[in-house]
Amino acid sequence: MVAYAVREDPLLGTRVTPHPVGPVLLELVADVQRVAWPVWLEPSARALRTLLELCRLQTARGLTVLSWLAAGNAPEDRSWLLATRRLAGSRQRKMYGTATGLPGPVRNLVVANWTWAVTSPHGGRVTAPYLASGAYETDGHAAAYASATLWQVWDRNPDVRPALAAAWAATRTTADWCKAAEMRVVHGIDAPVFTYPGGEPPAIAGVRPWITHLLLRGRRDEDAEREPVHHR
Repeated sequence: MVAYAVREDPLLGTRVTPHPVGPVLLELVADVQRVAWPVWLEPSARALRTLLELCRLQTARGLTVLSWLAAGNAPEDRSWLLATRRLAGSRQRKMYGTATGLPGPVRNLVVANWTWAVTSPHGGRVTAPYLASGAYETDGHAAAYASATLWQVWDRNPDVRPALAAAWAATRTTADWCKAAEMRVVHGIDAPVFTYPGGEPPAIAGVRPWITHLLLRGRRDEDAEREPVHHR
């Protein structure tokens, strides 16, 4: 069973329209935004490594929740998802397993957003405030400091941008899924999930193995399946 429909638009391509979302999943979408993004820039390699680990955690958490949204339900035991410590062991196996099982049309929503963020000159200005505001929803000062910090990291460290973009794309797509589902409930229309214009994922520095594993591997497998086989 899936909780969405897919239709092909002659101009816009594949469009994903979600079914109504239950209260448990709605709460999870907000819960996984909350993580301790840095509120000041520490100029050290260790600080950047910590930030990259947060990006990996948020990407995996966002994709896990998106997988549950696509299925229309979540498991009863979700404690392993909500913990914010470093992702490893059984938690990593569960999240990676759930995330990599995303249906192609749903995963491609995230890939489109990620591609836009890493190729647009406005990527940092969009990702930083979104991540910060979701993490510090009730603390405006912390959100402002975190937004400025993440923007500085984006601006000064091009090799970190793909990871920040992945965290943003995974968590942003879950939120936009819920907005589209709400349109269906309130207005009775099948609203597609919003995505930024994507295109082909670029070959850029900083695409770490976990980004390829969680986001891009499935897309490449699909592309390979579509390629014609030429026999000599």
